[in-house]
Amino acid sequence: MKRLFSALPFCAAIAPVQADEIRTQDLLHLPDAQVYVLGEFHDSAIHHENQAKAVEALSPTAMVFEMLTSKQVEAVGPEERQDQAFFEAATDWSQSGWPDLSLYWPIFAAAPDAVLYGGGVPREALREAFSEGAADVFGDDAARFGLDQPLPADQKSARESEQFDAHCGAMPLEMMGGMVAAQRVRDAALAKAALDALDQHGAPVVVITGNGHARTDWGAPAMMRLANADLSVFSLGQLEAAPEDAPPYDAWLVTDRTERGDPCAAFATTE
Repeated sequence: MKRLFSALPFCAAIAPVQADEIRTQDLLHLPDAQVYVLGEFHDSAIHHENQAKAVEALSPTAMVFEMLTSKQVEAVGPEERQDQAFFEAATDWSQSGWPDLSLYWPIFAAAPDAVLYGGGVPREALREAFSEGAADVFGDDAARFGLDQPLPADQKSARESEQFDAHCGAMPLEMMGGMVAAQRVRDAALAKAALDALDQHGAPVVVITGNGHARTDWGAPAMMRLANADLSVFSLGQLEAAPEDAPPYDAWLVTDRTERGDPCAAFATTE
């Protein structure tokens, strides 16, 4: 059955379409696509609840999680797949640095038969990307996702500035090139896992990731389209305030803000 809603024009996306705001109820009737990239603020229970609603409606064949590596997914058997406590133990989730599994569990529960894929990158590989560059870490598939090419100067500058702000100016701007390289590896890993899942299990495939990786201009959707120009991919951004300009997603919605402390407090130092 074709999924449509009037607020969002959508075509079989070879290139991103103009982003439009949608409502929570529209998550139950998303446009047809082969791959759905559902963004989030990682600590927002609201965002995970919204993702779970969309996942239940889409009934995906497979789900790719930024929060899991392929090694962690290999440790998940049928029993672990159905039980939160077993899943947490098998994946060592509590030591992963991600928010509590209880926030994410509704997403897993919404599609209990979907095959899981790990789109996460091990920390050691990210450290290598920081120092050696994205292409060297990604190996033979680097060219497929554009990692063998330098970023355009304007994009490079914008992404480095974004990383500098994200790290609260606590690290020298000169180091942000390494941070961007690590982000490119994360984007490519998500894109590859999604395309592998699509090839092996068919559509639809859902990707659960942060808003930054869900961007259509330079995130995982852009890399998917680079690797497969005929792919139809739909990207959703979840925001906590109305944007001044159209954000880089196929659609976006605004939710209530999650109460959180000062994100820069962790970077604070004392004399």
